[in-house]
Amino acid sequence: MTRLGWIGLGAMGRPMVGVAAEAGFEVRAFDVKAAQLEGIERQGLVAASSGEDAIRDADIAVVMVATPAQGEAVIFGDRGVAETLQPGTTVVVMATVGPQAVIRWSELLAARGIDLVDAPVSGGVTRAGTGELLTMVGGAEATIAKVRELLDAVSGSVIVIGPKPGDGQRMKLVNQLLAGVHIAVAAEALGFAEALDLDARAAWEVVRQGAAFSFMLDDRGPRMLEGSFDDVRSAVNIFAKDMTLVSAAAHEAMYPTPIASAAEQMYFVARRAGFGNLDDSSVIEVARGSFAKRPQGEPGERT
Repeated sequence: MTRLGWIGLGAMGRPMVGVAAEAGFEVRAFDVKAAQLEGIERQGLVAASSGEDAIRDADIAVVMVATPAQGEAVIFGDRGVAETLQPGTTVVVMATVGPQAVIRWSELLAARGIDLVDAPVSGGVTRAGTGELLTMVGGAEATIAKVRELLDAVSGSVIVIGPKPGDGQRMKLVNQLLAGVHIAVAAEALGFAEALDLDARAAWEVVRQGAAFSFMLDDRGPRMLEGSFDDVRSAVNIFAKDMTLVSAAAHEAMYPTPIASAAEQMYFVARRAGFGNLDDSSVIEVARGSFAKRPQGEPGERT
C-alpha cells in the first residue's frame, strides 16, 4: 500500500484526502489548525501531530496549503519537512502557489535527492469530494509516473502541461485569471440587474441559459443572491492571492491584463472591507456598494 503524507486540510484539501483514502492509500494527514483534524479517523485517515510526522516514511508527500508563504514554511521553515523527507520520496504540490515558488522548491529538494511534481487542481469543493478535479501537471515523465495513481484517484482529468515543475502552475494561473474574472463579472452583472430594478434571481435564471453562461455564474450566483457568504467554499482571500499571482506572472512576461487587474481590485476591496475569510461570492457586495465593515481575520485561511 502506498504511504501518503498530506499537509493541508482546508476547504479543498479535506475532501481530497478523503478521496485518496477511499482509493486505498495509507494516509497520515496534518493541518496547523487542530479543528481541521477532527473526525478524520472516520475517513480512514491517521491524524499526524506535525508536518514531519505526516510525511515520515511516506512514499508521496502532498502539499495542499493556501499561499506560497505557507508552502515555504511547511517545507523549509522551522520544523519544515525538508529535513525529514527521505531520498526517493516524491513531493506533490497541489496548491496554487505560482511558478517561481515551485521552481525554487524543486531545485532545493532535488539537491536532497527528492523529486517534485507540480500538480495544482481546479474544480471546486464539490468535485474535490468526488475525485473529479482537473489537475494540471508539470514534471518529468518518470517522476509523474510515480504519483500517477494518486493523481488519477483525486482527478477526473489529469493533463500533463510540460516536463518541468512550474509548468502546471503557469497553466493554473491562466485558469485562475478566467475564474477570478468570471466571479467578479458575475457579481457585477447580478448587481447590475438589481440596479435596473429587475428580479436578480430571475435575471440569473435567464442569462445562465444563454451565451453568457459560465461555471462561476452558475455556481456562485445562488450564493450571491442568497447572501450565503459564511458557507465558505472558496474564500475571498484565496482569489485575492491568486489574482496577485496572475499579476506577478503577467508583469514578468510584460503582458497586459487590464480585465484581470480590475477583477483583482474587486477582491482587494472586498478583503479590506472585512470579507477576506468569507466565500468569494461575497464580492457582489463590492458591486452593490452596500457592504458593511467586518472583522478582517488572517489572509489565506482557506484553501
